Amino acid sequence: MKEQIQRHASSNPIYGMGFIGALVYYISHATSFWMGLLGILKAILWPGFLVYEALKALGM
Repeated sequence: MKEQIQRHASSNPIYGMGFIGALVYYISHATSFWMGLLGILKAILWPGFLVYEALKALGM
């Protein structure tokens, strides 16, 4: 079972690269310590923002 899960987990590196990119972006644009912490939270939740904006753009 463990081998089967690892074989189908090919999206993890893509999420990881997106997380690192979002983390660098949000922290580099932070103007204070609290905005940096908010940036870390946003970096974790970026796929949710992406799906929300895509559905909003499609009018759903």
